[in-house]
Amino acid sequence: MSFEWLHPVLIATALVLAAVGAVRRVNLWRAGQADQINLIAGLMAMPGRYLHDLHDIVERDKYMSKTHAATGGGFVLSAVLIILVHMLGINSQILAWALMASLVLMFVGALFVFKRRLDPPSRISKGPWMRLPKSLLSFAGAFFVLTLPAAGVLPEGTGGVLLTLFLTALIIWGMGELFFGMTWGGPMKHAFAGALHLAFHRRQERFGGGRSTGLKPVDLSVAADQGSVLGVAKPTDFKWTQLLGFDACVQCGKCEAMCPAFAAGQPLNPKKLIQDMVVGLAGGSDAKFAGSAYPGKEIGNAKGGPNQIITEGLIDPETLWSCTTCRACVEECPMMIEHVDAVVDMRRYLTMEKGSTPNKGAEVLDNIIATDNPNGYAPASRTNWAADQNLNVLSDVKETEVLFWVSDGAFDMRSQRILRSFVKLLKAADVDFAVLGDEELDCGDVARRLGDDATFQSLAKRNLETMAKYKFKRIVTTDPHAYHCLRNEYNDLGFDGLKDVEVLHHTTYLNELVQQGKLKLDNLSAGTVTYHDPCYLGRYNGEYEAPRELLRSLGVEIAEMERSGFRSRCCGGGGGAPITDIPGERRIADMRMEDVNTTGAELVAVGCQQCTAMLEGVVEPRPEVKDIAEILAGQLIEEMH
Repeated sequence: MSFEWLHPVLIATALVLAAVGAVRRVNLWRAGQADQINLIAGLMAMPGRYLHDLHDIVERDKYMSKTHAATGGGFVLSAVLIILVHMLGINSQILAWALMASLVLMFVGALFVFKRRLDPPSRISKGPWMRLPKSLLSFAGAFFVLTLPAAGVLPEGTGGVLLTLFLTALIIWGMGELFFGMTWGGPMKHAFAGALHLAFHRRQERFGGGRSTGLKPVDLSVAADQGSVLGVAKPTDFKWTQLLGFDACVQCGKCEAMCPAFAAGQPLNPKKLIQDMVVGLAGGSDAKFAGSAYPGKEIGNAKGGPNQIITEGLIDPETLWSCTTCRACVEECPMMIEHVDAVVDMRRYLTMEKGSTPNKGAEVLDNIIATDNPNGYAPASRTNWAADQNLNVLSDVKETEVLFWVSDGAFDMRSQRILRSFVKLLKAADVDFAVLGDEELDCGDVARRLGDDATFQSLAKRNLETMAKYKFKRIVTTDPHAYHCLRNEYNDLGFDGLKDVEVLHHTTYLNELVQQGKLKLDNLSAGTVTYHDPCYLGRYNGEYEAPRELLRSLGVEIAEMERSGFRSRCCGGGGGAPITDIPGERRIADMRMEDVNTTGAELVAVGCQQCTAMLEGVVEPRPEVKDIAEILAGQLIEEMH
């Protein structure tokens, strides 16, 4: 009995079902809000992004990088050749041998996947993912044997009916997982959605070594005119490109392993959050989720649908308010998913539509609206810290080389020591600088991370209007959060007044002054020193070296923490987390100080007033915490001037 017709029919059927599933999946994404894309350019760029940008991240794990290259590359090549050889029946030994070679590559990669799955890390989802290695091996092995006659290795009909039926069973199993499951749902769904996600990523600037970290502004005028919701209430309120991104999740759990809130036992797991978004996208519950739950919450109780309010049954608001917006999840994600964007979009609905910002959130937002600063201090007291500093104020001088953006450290006694140190260094270097004085308003960072984009935009526009009255070439600030807003988020508001102005963090600027010989410094004798990378300076803006170069200029050999650089652990102070104050099992700052203690450091150098406050809040005994400006000011040889 001849079965020559069977395998071509099975392959064609699998492809048709996969195509139907793809149309269904695309329609789920299209239920989201419109977003501009360049269809042709995106598709053309996708292979390069897959092979370069994505694999640059995967390459951090050498084992998985090689495994993925072999398995994924072997599968893609095999799938194309299977269609040519076994469905279209092209009789070519060259193609057959090429197919067998690609199947061997895929099989070897699948063996390494199988080995990893024998004792998987806790961050990795189990369930259906545990059968994936077997499906890959079945697919590769069955088609390899099936191809032997086409390659001239075995005569046609070898093995008879039983072997044919056995191979057919393996092929159905393998194609069911790899073709059908790719679009209908299953472990391989990430391959289909992930490729398109790379093509139509809403942050195109991230590719080719670029960086894009500023939150996307809410179009308040459209919301008012059309009566649409502010922020994201339902899954269909997300941009369709975001829904596509959620579907690209490979459930590797690397975001989970890096999340400070998850480690602290707060009710947040970024991997589970993305998978809950997939539940909301397609409808259903989280009962089949096979990964770690939100700490303190059981799996199986979350339910949602495309048009259901997310925070009414799918995600607890406490989960959203636990996020420090540190971007550790985003930085680590091999599929380049934007978790923080999703979190803040949902916060925007809770804050601007529902008015339900927890704990001190509402009070802080009221303070910002009433007094232009989070703690409600009298606006006229913003320059009290500098009463004895004899600073130039821009309203008097009109023009300066450097605008020193003081930020809200002006109201905090501990932060004022950092400001004074920086001023001391600027004067020692004979820098032409001035401040805005009482004209400076809060930059809006806290309001924006808490979801109040309306207040952020109001503050930003007023600050921009103020700065437009004066001339300066650079803005320098000791606050990475203000630095990020001024550098990455202000120009999105349709005002290009800062387009020709360079915005710098004070460590970058001080390093420039030291390199130019404008600051003369003594070596530091302070025992072992470590450096804590602030999230909004490092991951948000890519500045890792300037602070370290400054410390090295003092003769310091830095004792690096294991979690440093782009993998630095957050101090717990970003994203309004100290304001919303969601309880967990531990404090994030305490965990960070444990990281410090493993280095044996006696001094922690930082470059952020928020980080300074959080780390100094750890119960003593602990190492001393100082901003780099304070350290440099203490080593300044003042006889130079």
